Amino acid sequence: MGGQRYIREVGRRIAQVALMTTFYDVPADLLIPALADRLESNDAISRPEWAEYVKTGVHKERPPTQANWWQLRSAAILRKVARLGPIGVNHLSQAVGGPKDRGAAPTRAAAGSRHIIRTALQQLEDGGLVVSRLSAGGTVNMGRILTPAGHKLLDEVAHAVRPDAEAAHPGLANCLN
Repeated sequence: MGGQRYIREVGRRIAQVALMTTFYDVPADLLIPALADRLESNDAISRPEWAEYVKTGVHKERPPTQANWWQLRSAAILRKVARLGPIGVNHLSQAVGGPKDRGAAPTRAAAGSRHIIRTALQQLEDGGLVVSRLSAGGTVNMGRILTPAGHKLLDEVAHAVRPDAEAAHPGLANCLN
């Protein structure tokens, strides 16, 4: 799976180092749709029946219109957990929220739907991609973190998307080499 190889001097020795493409290297606008396509094949991640009628937050007026919006939201949540974990439902809902229109009053930040995020996280846990992390004493839930299987999935998708990312963003090739 690795990327290119290059030779580097380490002290007096010359070492051959493999470059890996990780999910940090690829822009989110290319990674998330490709990851959503991979999550569709996972049986543990499926849109619940109630998801057809629900809004994604109090700041929205209508439900989502995309057919695969559940997989897209699950992919975005998986990427967020990977970047910011351990992270909880409330922090994720604030991250996916937006401005609430209050009429003549100024807009204020509104959180996204915690029920959608909690259900998506539970499905990602059932799929073996995230796990709940407890404190050292085992009494406090610190939030969700990525499992090695989830990290592998993200890196595989990032590696597959890398050529598209280099074509869409020409300057990115210099950063990844």
